[in-house]
Amino acid sequence: MELLKRHDTNGVAHLRMNAPEKLNALSDEMLAAFQAQIDALQADRETRVVVISGAGKAFCAGHDLKQMQAGRQAEDKGAAYFADLFKRCASVMSGLTRLPQPVIAQVHGIATAAGCQMVASCDMAVAAEGTRFGVNGVNIGLFCSTPMVALSRNIPRKKAFQMLTTGSFIDASEAEALGLVNMVVPGDQLESATLELAQTVASKLTAAVKIGKSAFYDQMGMTLDEAYAFTGDVMVENMLLRDTDEGITAFIEKRKPDWA
Repeated sequence: MELLKRHDTNGVAHLRMNAPEKLNALSDEMLAAFQAQIDALQADRETRVVVISGAGKAFCAGHDLKQMQAGRQAEDKGAAYFADLFKRCASVMSGLTRLPQPVIAQVHGIATAAGCQMVASCDMAVAAEGTRFGVNGVNIGLFCSTPMVALSRNIPRKKAFQMLTTGSFIDASEAEALGLVNMVVPGDQLESATLELAQTVASKLTAAVKIGKSAFYDQMGMTLDEAYAFTGDVMVENMLLRDTDEGITAFIEKRKPDWA
């Protein structure tokens, strides 16, 4: 069975987790499939947007706990297995942020632990009404420390800490209010609403979006003065593009740009 199915439409790569019987758990195999796609997308000049979704009744329930317990019990694994697992997971999550293409999570059912981390690691997210989000590892004695990294960069810190320490869920409307997702739509409109957002982004100048996404994350760790100096240089780079010149000229001339 193909764990991560991909199909492409009009510059949008659709990645669908396909382990519904395990609520699309991020097993070793699923993480490997994600890493392979991330590596391929880094060099993909045709794909302008990536959409991630899950098959079945849930988006993603986090790591595969049965597989993790097997890793604990194996004589030659233990700590080394866990260290490698979380390193591989971090590579996938940070890899989504570092992709040149914007990444949109299409979320339904539940997104828990590393599944919630994946939503937070995507650049945007659309959720179906009734979706629940949680970093509830604390309920089984495992604090969601790695999911915390992405979550605490998406929502206010006190709410993130509450979720992490109580294991409580938030619903889709609260996730939208907190900034974890961009919009909430009826379940039967989830796919179409996500595709509409993806196609809107895909219609923009790819080079400009690529430059902008990279700068968006880079400037967040800078001081105000550093950020303005850095993004000023980014604007210069963007302005010198042939297609940016054409876009501005077309706007002035009240016509559609002829982008190469």
